[in-house]
Amino acid sequence: MSTLQLPKQTNFYKGKVRDVYTIDDKYMVMLVSDRISAFDVVLPRPIPYKGQVLNQIAAQYLEATKDIVPNWMINVPLPNVTIGYKCDTYPVEMVVRGYLTGHAWRTYKSGKRELSGVPLPEGLKENDKFPTPIITPTTKAHEGHDEDISREEIIKQGLVSKEEYEQLEKYTLALFERGTQIAKERGLILVDTKYEFGHIGDTIYLIDEIHTPDSSRYFYLEGYEELQKEGKPQKQLSKEFVREWLMENGFQGKEGQQVPEMTDDVIKGISDRYIELYENVTGKKFLKEDVTEAEMNERLKKELEHLPPVPATIGTL
Repeated sequence: MSTLQLPKQTNFYKGKVRDVYTIDDKYMVMLVSDRISAFDVVLPRPIPYKGQVLNQIAAQYLEATKDIVPNWMINVPLPNVTIGYKCDTYPVEMVVRGYLTGHAWRTYKSGKRELSGVPLPEGLKENDKFPTPIITPTTKAHEGHDEDISREEIIKQGLVSKEEYEQLEKYTLALFERGTQIAKERGLILVDTKYEFGHIGDTIYLIDEIHTPDSSRYFYLEGYEELQKEGKPQKQLSKEFVREWLMENGFQGKEGQQVPEMTDDVIKGISDRYIELYENVTGKKFLKEDVTEAEMNERLKKELEHLPPVPATIGTL
């Protein structure tokens, strides 16, 4: 899809997956594309309906958590587009983990017993539950890899003030608890996730996506205990299956490595998994929606004529 031309547009940023348009320096139009990235590399072929899946899951969870923390979303005028407030972004991502898996497991397996300054208990095996959820922040990299960073370093480097960081931690744990509770009602386990925050004046806002398969990992609740006892892998609903397919085919984003061929069957398989995840996570049937570029332009222009004023800036700090 080519770049949209929107009224009062003041900036445009093309991320790995999202195209972000700034309007009047106050609002953002976030278009979630069907591009897919893994190991910080955008893969050569898009995944049909992936953008719609991510956008609609995020919208549902932003709506379901707005009593915990204000968020950036104003409305969702199109299946893969959200319009919201432009916030000043904090330069860290708040990663919260309930289970030892993914990057945390790889770190643990290598013999380390600390992640982002957080001590990890002895005697755990892959996918075991932590005694309590842990927060393992990372720096936000526009290019290349996000880096693990401790709470102490964030405050020491002045990336976020102590007072604000403590509030971000409180919001992170409250959001994870809500996400865990909703997942449980749907027969899922929210394993780990990441949240991004920004602020307008003195008010902290939750921004970007939340509880999607790109930012979170889910297991099925049924069978979890048995699989753990037997030392078998958990069935995951997350983007991890894409990473695993790449690793099995000799690709981890390292220099000189080639992305394996993404056949039509591989593409369909990934698309089906995203749709399966949508239906499990939201409890709704997925309805495929196709919108032409002309329709998108037209509808967005109308929406942008009726934006609410930016909220007053005194609030949660």
